[in-house]
Amino acid sequence: MEKLKASSVQFEHKSGDKDYNLSVIDHFSKQAAEEGSRIIAFHECCITGYTFTQNLSKQDMLELAEYLPESNSIKELTNISRKHDVVILAGLFEKDQDNRLYNTYVCVNSSGLVAKHRKIHPFINPWLSPGEQYTVFDLDGWKCGILICYDNNIIENVRATKLLGADIIFMPHVTMCTPSSRPGAGFVDPRLWKNREEDPTSLRIEFDGLKGRAWLMKWLPARAFDNAVYVVFANPIGMDYDQLKNGCSMIIDPFGDILSECRILGDDMITATLVPEKLTKAGGHRYLKARKPGLYRNVIGREHEPEQKVSWKRN
Repeated sequence: MEKLKASSVQFEHKSGDKDYNLSVIDHFSKQAAEEGSRIIAFHECCITGYTFTQNLSKQDMLELAEYLPESNSIKELTNISRKHDVVILAGLFEKDQDNRLYNTYVCVNSSGLVAKHRKIHPFINPWLSPGEQYTVFDLDGWKCGILICYDNNIIENVRATKLLGADIIFMPHVTMCTPSSRPGAGFVDPRLWKNREEDPTSLRIEFDGLKGRAWLMKWLPARAFDNAVYVVFANPIGMDYDQLKNGCSMIIDPFGDILSECRILGDDMITATLVPEKLTKAGGHRYLKARKPGLYRNVIGREHEPEQKVSWKRN
């Protein structure tokens, strides 16, 4: 396994405007290739937009979603990948022949679809069906996994993906700056985004506080540290329909250290080099070997009725 250079992007997508969003993917894919990256990752539903779908009917969703792998978006991603010689990971809504709908994240190279992951814990639109399996695939000698947004908040999903062999887990999100029962959570006023050039400080305080990055730092590095994996986190910045998102796309190593992070108040890309030696030097590697699943196999596997209550709608 050789060193691997990867990039992650934050950008302000346009709801329902696939052509525009794909043009941004093209732009940053070119930039990543020029910096020597082999892989570039974008956020959850970056091709379609995300939060605006909370108001869509099933028919609306079916018109927005695409069949995979024969979709126009996959064809365009393939063309972009071939043009720039870079592997692309991006998100969209998928439909199947039975009109089931999924929040899906795809990996595409110059030959087409390499892998796809259907979000295990979807929300935002009631017509979305949950994915029913983990996703691990090979990429340039590295084992890669995908978990979408809320999937990563259930720690068993990350551990299972690691145990299936993942060295890198791509974690596309549309997150932060939303209400929650935790102290300090809540929306960020969109007026701060509109006024970011005149007053960047007020916006940065909100973005970096408990509404945003400070909350993320409570758990995201721990996912990498505990499981001895590289984490490639991608999140939008700017307005996602009626909600403001704070970006901070980043790449974290198996020690839980941030290698690179988007920090500007606008569209941005970061790049980092992933080295295989860290996978076995990190403490998480020792912890995995020290596990005693016989003690808790029956505890973790108990019958359980999942309950998921999340609402991001503004009143």
